[in-house]
Amino acid sequence: MTVGHDSRGMSSDTVLVEDVMSTPLETTSPNATVRAVAEQMRESNVNGLFVPGADAGIVTTTDVVHAVAEGADLTETRVADVMTSPVERVETTTELNEAAAMMTNFGIKHLPVMDDHGDYVGMVSSTDTTGEFA
Repeated sequence: MTVGHDSRGMSSDTVLVEDVMSTPLETTSPNATVRAVAEQMRESNVNGLFVPGADAGIVTTTDVVHAVAEGADLTETRVADVMTSPVERVETTTELNEAAAMMTNFGIKHLPVMDDHGDYVGMVSSTDTTGEFA
């Protein structure tokens, strides 16, 4: 097998985050209720939502399950109370194997993706990485 290199010096068989990330980036407000977020995730068929702002974060189905298990009132509990913040992130040009290693090292399943302008543009999940490497 011949392996080439692109203009960035990467081998042509290198998989980047931008090749597998989910777009558009699904977002929610830190003031949204956990119930509303659960409904949004179900309707959008995603397992995590990005929470933009000064205290950027992520809320996942795991956060919703923990809130339920703790007996939280899902119509009153806010995303800000259950989300993970600060959040780890990757860039569109991050190699997918590096993103997978980050998820393993930090014990997380989702990483928001930033473009070269510093804007959040997508989400990469552990499902994306396992699907690519399987």
